Amino acid sequence: MSAIVLNEKMEKASELAIPESFAGINPHNLYLYVKSAQAAMRANSATALTRAEVRGGGKKPWAQKGGGRGRAGSLRAPTFVGGGKAFGPSNNRNYDLKVNKKQKKLALNFALNEHAKNGSLFIVDSIEIASGKTKDAAAMFKTLNQRDTLFVKSFLDEKTYLAFQNLSNTFVIESNELNAYLAANYRSLVIEKAVWENLVGEAK
Repeated sequence: MSAIVLNEKMEKASELAIPESFAGINPHNLYLYVKSAQAAMRANSATALTRAEVRGGGKKPWAQKGGGRGRAGSLRAPTFVGGGKAFGPSNNRNYDLKVNKKQKKLALNFALNEHAKNGSLFIVDSIEIASGKTKDAAAMFKTLNQRDTLFVKSFLDEKTYLAFQNLSNTFVIESNELNAYLAANYRSLVIEKAVWENLVGEAK
């Protein structure tokens, strides 16, 4: 497996071998990380009133006996319209799923290896739009001929951020924001050489 090295014009110049440690990783690591990331993004806003939280219903609706009806102690019971919800959702639920550091690292390396396998992993010396214009960022993206692309910089300057922020099929981040979920969510990756060397160094 190898990554495609691009020149200043975003054209293929050479190839760079992927570390052997990136291969043979269990894809279940990526599954666990993506599941954890999606769980962390849940709004957790669904909630319903229990019978203890519904207002009213302090008086016993009818006599215990003699009416020919079932016993009832409060109109707040779930069996009545407007009563509390039995086993309803609560917004104090914790959806967090723990993924340890080793699994996070393996998940990212697996995602990078899959991009290399598909020919969608690109290495470039620098990702910079000095003009800050969206049309220049769009031209860079168009040269890649990819459906969507994640750009990874060692340091994200304001001009480059402004140039990419209005492009729907691209996303630019700093190296410390790179994770397996983002890497797997985009069809192609463009990584600065300095960032790539750091990733390779951590994999050894």
